[in-house]
Amino acid sequence: MTGKQRRTVMIFGTLTGLVLVIIGIRFLIVPSAAAKFFGIAPNAPTPALHYVIALRDLWLGGLAIAFALLREWRALALWLGFAVLVCFADAVIAWTSSGRVVSVAFHIGSGLFCAVLAWLAWRCRQPAA
Repeated sequence: MTGKQRRTVMIFGTLTGLVLVIIGIRFLIVPSAAAKFFGIAPNAPTPALHYVIALRDLWLGGLAIAFALLREWRALALWLGFAVLVCFADAVIAWTSSGRVVSVAFHIGSGLFCAVLAWLAWRCRQPAA
């Protein structure tokens, strides 16, 4: 891949992590609204589950940002590969929890996006052409 292509992967990897951090912050600040969009029951007896999701999203988003900015292509590709599995699992959870089509579509679309970006990040590990 060329330097410009690697830079594009780095930018999209960083933005992916940033979106996850924003989702995590939203789960901390307005957990019921974030849960509704995610596709799970927004009115849990306590917001503990929402805080667990928030912390998961915050540290995983930070990790993706770090891998992208440090140009750790194999680590970013592996992170994104696991993200594909998590996104599809989240789609199943959203489908069985709320059945909201928007939530399910968001998770499936995110999984497909991560799959493409994982493949591109994996290609970045090779020396520049």
